[in-house]
Amino acid sequence: MVDKAETEWLDALIVGAGFNGVYQLHRLRQEGFKARIFDAGRELGGIWYWNCYPGARVDSHVPNYEFSIPEVWRDWTWSERFPSWQELRAYFRHVDRKLDISRDVRFNTRVTEARFDAEQDEWLIRAEDGYQVRARFFIPCLGFAAQAYVPDYPGLETFAGPCHHTARWPQHGVDLAGKRVGVIGTGASGVQVIQEAGRVASHTTVFQRTPMLALPMRQRRLDAAEQAKMKQEYPAIFDQRNHGPTSFYDLVPDPRSAMEVSEEERLAVFEDAWQKGGFHFWAGTFADVLYNEASNREAYRFWRYKTRARIKDPALAEKLAPTEPPHPFGAKRPSLEQWYYEVFNQHNTTLVDLREEPIEEITPRGVRTASALHELDVLVLATGFDAGTGGFTRMDVRGVDGRRLRDYWADGVRTHLGYGVPGFPNMLMLYGPQSPTAFCNGPTCAEVQGEWVVDCLRRLRSQGRTRIEATEEAANAWVKHMHDLEEMTLLSRADSWYMGANVPGKRRELLFHPGVRIYLDHCDTCAKNSYEGFRIG
Repeated sequence: MVDKAETEWLDALIVGAGFNGVYQLHRLRQEGFKARIFDAGRELGGIWYWNCYPGARVDSHVPNYEFSIPEVWRDWTWSERFPSWQELRAYFRHVDRKLDISRDVRFNTRVTEARFDAEQDEWLIRAEDGYQVRARFFIPCLGFAAQAYVPDYPGLETFAGPCHHTARWPQHGVDLAGKRVGVIGTGASGVQVIQEAGRVASHTTVFQRTPMLALPMRQRRLDAAEQAKMKQEYPAIFDQRNHGPTSFYDLVPDPRSAMEVSEEERLAVFEDAWQKGGFHFWAGTFADVLYNEASNREAYRFWRYKTRARIKDPALAEKLAPTEPPHPFGAKRPSLEQWYYEVFNQHNTTLVDLREEPIEEITPRGVRTASALHELDVLVLATGFDAGTGGFTRMDVRGVDGRRLRDYWADGVRTHLGYGVPGFPNMLMLYGPQSPTAFCNGPTCAEVQGEWVVDCLRRLRSQGRTRIEATEEAANAWVKHMHDLEEMTLLSRADSWYMGANVPGKRRELLFHPGVRIYLDHCDTCAKNSYEGFRIG
């Protein structure tokens, strides 16, 4: 790295220009901090710059999934309840016009190194192209899906046709019409691509390891008049969203157990949530569905009944909606679907069960399993992410005495409140591991976590303090808290990315806090007690 005199200096360097990074930059600038964003993409959007595969759309409905900033929402209208990637890109351009974010963003800039200078209480951050800055505070806003996971399939590089991970989809797109399309994986992106391929491909081959317990999206068009009327309630809606029991203004579960009501009442609650669509059936029925095995089994039984009614072939129905649940319902994040199960009623769709016939190799012509060669023109890798930690461990982040973050986390993630890491002063993470992230609506998390960080930096500045660092004792306590939550819930019973179980060799642990309000109460208590658990100097 070059001399300090030759390097730009900032109060804060933010990495990532998605909802979290954009909100953080906006608020820090309002408070008089000199801040910038580095982002590897060509424009604002974060994951919505990279997500451009066929059918990509958000699974949180609006107005949950937007900023509560009045100058942004007042003159913006959505065309759909669950916006597509194209509309989300347009929304970020609207945000940019309103807040002038891009003037402080360096695009096409992938951060590769960040090192703490203990003598100066500053971070030295370097990008792939050699550009670097010094910043008092280093604020990674990487999101949980910053690092794609590509399995090490033998021969993958030999496939003759287009082959792309959904997170690395070409910006110019890939034509699936009339093609033999193979999709490996049935998570959120897999479900969305399979739906689109089912409409246009000559044949779609779906390689499924674990059936996706997908929920009906209930997509619908929105018009300006409807939204204008709703905007009269927006201030109250956003207040409920940001300060209510969940990160959705209209998703509040029944506080009772599913097992303490009559079957008739239980089915009525399930049916009401089912008809609402989205995540209502996942998180808006009974409060104990993710905690009580009997209640969870009732939810699965209802899901299975509803889903099997849409699948004509009984053998396929057993593969897609098994008699015995593959894992507790909701212990893996459900995908939202529109016509996913109907695709399997088509003559030109094949389901390959990878538990019965695993992939042996990829050849130039297609995918060879134990029993057949499935010939393909296009291969889609919907194989997920090294969630939560992958974006951090990809970078060379070094704290006090050159300690590497990836080494410090080798035996498990250690943070205080998901914000700070012992030995890494002045690094404050947003939407990262051990915070609600995967269980929190993105824009909500950007605002509630973002305000905590802004208040913290403002208070440090007013006190003339230049350093904040999580203590080992606080990290130990937070790790125990996360472990206790893991034991309380059914989440550990699934091999999910919530648990890091989708990446071979990755430590199995609960990576995200499942209780948004519990988490925020901990954060409020910490701040009120002079940032208890952090060493300030």
